[in-house]
Order: sequence, then structure tokens, then C-alpha cells
Amino acid sequence: MTTVACPPERLVILDGVSWETYERLLAEHDEKGGTRFSYDEGLLEIRVLSSRHEIPNRNLASLVEVLAEEWDIDIVKAGSTTFKLEDLQKGFEPDSCFYIQRADAIRGKEEIDVSEDPAPDLTIEVDITRESLNRFPIFAAVGIPEVWRFDGAKVTFFQLDSGRYRETDRSLAFPAFSCDIATEFLMKSQKLKSTLWLREVRDWARAQKNRDQ
Repeated sequence: MTTVACPPERLVILDGVSWETYERLLAEHDEKGGTRFSYDEGLLEIRVLSSRHEIPNRNLASLVEVLAEEWDIDIVKAGSTTFKLEDLQKGFEPDSCFYIQRADAIRGKEEIDVSEDPAPDLTIEVDITRESLNRFPIFAAVGIPEVWRFDGAKVTFFQLDSGRYRETDRSLAFPAFSCDIATEFLMKSQKLKSTLWLREVRDWARAQKNRDQ
């Protein structure tokens, strides 16, 4: 087993890890926050979360929630639920994820199994290191239609197309929302008080809704 450590981001990638070991680590950390596991055919990434990671993640999730509320779009917030497909040897815990177009299919479920249930419609991915595991093949295998990715400088939207992700300017779940606007709001969240920032997001969403009516 080989190990690649990246101390600045508190991230470790292990190669040659069995599915059983991955399952055991998940079980051991089931009630503990602050750590994310991603698994792809023997490659295991263990990430210890930091404020550099979680603050933009939470703010992007807040954007989704405000847009859904203001535009009357029903969502189910699935957070960082663990999704696993043993037959494909892939598993991950998203930074944040949402059921939107397929919200009705999982509403009220206490457990979600992507081998039987639909995948989330939107996943948020905060990745501020080049050394991390590429999780897009995992997202594609699970069947997630849309990914919002923040790399520390900008937000980029991706849509699943024929098994691969292509970059796109507009959100699939929120067609009036662009990655440039998402980046602008995320940058503002670093400077404004949270109440003022949320008010700006709501005002923009309402103005957009009125313009489209």
C-alpha cells in the first residue's frame, strides 16, 4: 500500500485499500464529524475538513436554499450523506448535496441507497488542492446530473453528459443562475455580514423572478 500525504490541506490518499477497509473506516467514523472519505476502486481519500473548506461549502449550500425558497422550487437537503456502490467499488460523502428534480422520490426516506434510489440532483464540491482524488468519475458512476465546484478562486458548474461532465455556464437545476453570479456571491460572502449577504442574495433572486414573469 502506498501513501501520498498533503499536510497543508490535511489530506491523505491511500492506494490498494480494500472495500472492507473502506466500510470499516466509515463505520468507525459514523458519529464523528470533520472527516470525509472518498473511494474509487482501491484508492481511498481521507480529508480532514477545515474552515477554508467548510465556509465556502456552507455558503454555496445557502445559495441553493435561498434560490429554491425564492423561486418556489422544492428541494430535499441531503447534506454529506454517504453514497456507496459496492458493485462499482465507488463511494463518497459530498460536501453538500440536494435532491431537486427528484425530491419526491426520496422524501421521507430515513436511509438512501443509490443502488436502488436516485442519486442527488446537485452536489457541491469544494476542492482547493491539486493533490486531491478526482471525484468526478465517482459522481458520474452514481449518476449525479450537476456539480458545482469551487477551487478557491471561482465556482464552475458541470453537467453530466453521456457519462462525462462538461463545463456549463448555467445551472441545470436553476437555469437563471450562472457560475459567474455564484462566484460573485461567494466572494461577497467573505466580506459582508451574513445577514446583509443573505439579503443581497434574496433581493437578486426576487428581482430575477419578477423579470422572468
